[in-house]
Amino acid sequence: MSNNNIILDYNLDLLKNKTIAVIGYGNQGRAQASIMRDSGLHVIVGNIRDKYYELAQKEGFEVYEIEEAVKRSEIGLLLIPDEIMKEIYEKKIGPIISSKKEYVLDFASGYNVAFGFIRPPGNTDVVMVAPRMIGEGMVDLHKQGKGYPVLIGVKQDSSGKAWDYAKSIAKGIGAIGLPGGVAVKSSFEEEAAIDLMSEHTWVPILFAAIKACYDVAVKEYGVSPEAALLEFYASGELSEIARLMADEGIFNQMIHHSTTSQYGTLTRFFKYYDQIKKIVEDEAKDIWNGNFAKEWTLEQLTGYPVFYRLWKMATESDMAIAEKELYKTLGRIKDGKNV
Repeated sequence: MSNNNIILDYNLDLLKNKTIAVIGYGNQGRAQASIMRDSGLHVIVGNIRDKYYELAQKEGFEVYEIEEAVKRSEIGLLLIPDEIMKEIYEKKIGPIISSKKEYVLDFASGYNVAFGFIRPPGNTDVVMVAPRMIGEGMVDLHKQGKGYPVLIGVKQDSSGKAWDYAKSIAKGIGAIGLPGGVAVKSSFEEEAAIDLMSEHTWVPILFAAIKACYDVAVKEYGVSPEAALLEFYASGELSEIARLMADEGIFNQMIHHSTTSQYGTLTRFFKYYDQIKKIVEDEAKDIWNGNFAKEWTLEQLTGYPVFYRLWKMATESDMAIAEKELYKTLGRIKDGKNV
């Protein structure tokens, strides 16, 4: 990564004396609205009338229906799920933006713009500030006076200040200008592609590897389900390794493990690499050429039949049932819900 991709300058003054509408008060919306308010910015919330609408009111925000929030604002942060974003945009946002002289529309995910599902009008600065952090993590870091990484990009620069707006939003939501914070110059297409690549490659490969290890250990070698689950992930060791990867680097963190562990990992890493690389290449091709976007759209239009069938298979598997019993014993599940 070139240092030219690192964003160091920003000016929060660009957002002052403007009304910023956070559209959607879920995981990201709640976090970003809260941090921007702490940053001294005027934030309103746009949401359908549901429990999140009521929560935003309870937490002291001016809350409006989505159309009204867009009307009242100069800047909108569109923070609703990708799968419903196109419909909400076309019905409740696009027509209002089109009637304005100018507008700044920010996305936390590049997906809908990258694949052409949303095409804002020419009077709009279309920017992306994409946190690489879940909402709760953003708020926790903000309370500690720390930042976090974001990718920022511009799809359409109507005002000539779109990049400045993107950088200012990154500062306003607590990402940059603080220890641990960094903004990396990117694009809608790049963010969407690498996000999907994670979801299609190393994440399912990891899940599949854990499931295969469990099945072989328990069903073929007689290992107890409890011992297998604790070893492979339930103990929390896996999350600690992930934290060390983030803090020290994927290979540098290996010094915290035994030499036996290091040898086994390195020899099998190089043994498996070519097979995994072929899987990644195939998945990346389907992402970049738009095939997955078409597949996912069809899945939504037909009522998610594949998704629900696979979800049922996963959650009713022997490993999932054994996990539930173990987590009850560990006190992580009470009355069928995670504690």
